[in-house]
Amino acid sequence: MVLVVRPTLCLNDRMEIPYDLAPPVQLAPTADLARHFMECGALNTNISLAPGKRLVITDDLLNGTITDMAAMTMAVIVSRDSQVARAALIPLGIAACRADAAAKERFERLFQLIEEQAFDPGVRGAVDALIVGRFREAQIRELVEELGGAVGPARVRYKAFLDTVRQMVDRRISGAAFLDEFIEFTHAVAGKLDFGIYSMCVDRLFGSANIPMSVKAFLLREVLRFPNLIRRELLTNLLASAASPDELVRYARVEMAGVLGRDQLREVFLFTTLKLSWQARQAILAAAPSGA
Repeated sequence: MVLVVRPTLCLNDRMEIPYDLAPPVQLAPTADLARHFMECGALNTNISLAPGKRLVITDDLLNGTITDMAAMTMAVIVSRDSQVARAALIPLGIAACRADAAAKERFERLFQLIEEQAFDPGVRGAVDALIVGRFREAQIRELVEELGGAVGPARVRYKAFLDTVRQMVDRRISGAAFLDEFIEFTHAVAGKLDFGIYSMCVDRLFGSANIPMSVKAFLLREVLRFPNLIRRELLTNLLASAASPDELVRYARVEMAGVLGRDQLREVFLFTTLKLSWQARQAILAAAPSGA
């Protein structure tokens, strides 16, 4: 079953997603997203569009990039980003709301399974409310408004931070002022902005030749203070990225050794190795003759 929720189309064409959506991303026609999401869940990592590709953001569940019901179901269950999990719940809820009586019973069983297995406690509560309310339109609208009320303002704040990044690149603000803004921005959007967007932002800061090494070193020390799951994602991106300066990678390894425990270090290096293997596989596939 294919579900598509467009930026200005929801139930009865009256319920809009209240923040700008990025255009759909073209996925490989053979992509088995449900299986890949399940593997991400087993690895205790954030879900991505494919091994080695960018992390899933809320737009992907609402703009037609991801349309497979099994993949959406797995996204609700295993996503470590609560906003992504809630976004995946919206098209499933719409389908359940529009279903006939027989199909609605099947959706109810599906949602009961999701409630039992979902990682995010907030999502489990939302699923339970949908089941009890029999997937009423007003409930779906509340989910949309709640998601937009969190993600919309966070994206506005993100765009403001990008202006600060441009000022840093143009040397119109000091490194200290930039770092203060980064800390304030991080606190303001924590738990509200898609983690995939935040992660991409930090990755680009680490890889940019226009950001001084002293600023990158401070950013790294801030990342080391983050919760383990977020910290591991950002550190492994840094260590696996070809754009990361060698000096910063060496500094990161020294700082990690002084901050992380043995098991945490092992996790970081294992995930880095996994990401490097994904990159190598993609390079081999890209170099292979067409049709080979």
